[in-house]
Amino acid sequence: MNITRAGQECGLPPKTIRYYEEIGLVTPDRQENGYRDYRDGEIHKLRFLARARGLGFSIEECRQLLALYEDKHRASSEVKAMASARINAIDRKIAELESLKSMLSHLAAHCHGDNRPDCPILEGLAGEGPLTQ
Repeated sequence: MNITRAGQECGLPPKTIRYYEEIGLVTPDRQENGYRDYRDGEIHKLRFLARARGLGFSIEECRQLLALYEDKHRASSEVKAMASARINAIDRKIAELESLKSMLSHLAAHCHGDNRPDCPILEGLAGEGPLTQ
């Protein structure tokens, strides 16, 4: 199938698929006219990559995961270690976002939101007021 149809099948834009080909993650066949021809195996890899990227794995991590997936003698401990590291990164990001939310909520709670010019939010952003509770 062509790149447009492949993109529809795996939920990726053609530009992303071309990039994955450029960096060696997928290698579609070529038709006599030079057009890419994505077969079931490449579509499966593209779906795998789309899911892995959707979970936040980097391109290099996706390369490693794909290699592990294709290695039938792999140790699942390697895959679990990568997943655990990703979970830890997500936990750190959640904590960071919760802290940001707390700071912004604190500032918003102290802003009157009326016609007066004083605004704790702007003062906090300018470093003139506390950003923390």
